[in-house]
Amino acid sequence: MEAIEIIEYLRANDFTVKADGEFLELSPPEKITEALIQRLRENKPEIIAALKAEERRQKVLSMLAENPDKERVYVTDDETDPVNIILTVAIRGQYSFEEL
Repeated sequence: MEAIEIIEYLRANDFTVKADGEFLELSPPEKITEALIQRLRENKPEIIAALKAEERRQKVLSMLAENPDKERVYVTDDETDPVNIILTVAIRGQYSFEEL
């Protein structure tokens, strides 16, 4: 997947990248090249979707860590997709996953 490769490239090259609504936040600005901007533009929706999925997964894993008595936790996201509700679930000692 191109988006994951781009995110990995950015992090490996000491960029910080975040999704802010429909915008990408990227720093430090002095390292951003025209070629990178073009690649980001071409893949922006997929990059944002991947970053938001990562945020949801981190959120449920943090919820498990903060609540050792819970075996499973979930979050719902009805803002990312205008048609679907995204359900992210984490089960202690098992896995995490998302469903539309």
